[in-house]
Amino acid sequence: MKHTTIDAQFVIDTFLLLLIGVGPKIALVPFLEVTESIRGDAKRPIVRKMLVTAGVVAVILVALGELLTRLLHFSTGSLSFAGGIILVIIAVTMVLGSGDQLESQAITGRDPMRIAVFPLAIPYLLNPAGIVALVTLSAEADSLGVIGVVLGLLAVVLAIDVLVFRWAAKVSDHLDESRMLVTEKIFGFLLAALAVQLMLDGLHSAGVIHLSAH
Repeated sequence: MKHTTIDAQFVIDTFLLLLIGVGPKIALVPFLEVTESIRGDAKRPIVRKMLVTAGVVAVILVALGELLTRLLHFSTGSLSFAGGIILVIIAVTMVLGSGDQLESQAITGRDPMRIAVFPLAIPYLLNPAGIVALVTLSAEADSLGVIGVVLGLLAVVLAIDVLVFRWAAKVSDHLDESRMLVTEKIFGFLLAALAVQLMLDGLHSAGVIHLSAH
């Protein structure tokens, strides 16, 4: 479906999609867990690297999303289904895994700056839902004005990320670990629901199933 007009509904829907796909809520708990052993100002370069990496990749996806779908011969429906599969794997890990397991896998023997790129920047900050949203918006944009709005909203979401993660880096030493673990499980469950919706939307877009209008 081509986006030819820019109205309030489009702006609100796009902002919410980007807030889910590039916003802080999915990445926050993993960030606190994998940086638990890192103290003070040493977290700042990690936050900066994570945000810059996610932001640059997001802009590239907006700029080249339509080109990628044509060169690689995949539809936005298949992208949505694939994104749902990856997201459900992340969600299951969050719900059934343990914080200690995540931390040991992500930190042990690794350069913290590499941790900032993977898994923090991708696939936690810029998660599969965000990749699907950005490529789809790029592929379905019918004017430079639409692309401009998407980039502007992306900048707003990234500014929110900056504020949230700078705050988290300062107060992380005082946060209760058990509460963070409960939060992770809840977010994981919600992510699983989002993953299923992405797969259903992909099947609907491909004509395999028919979903009633929301």
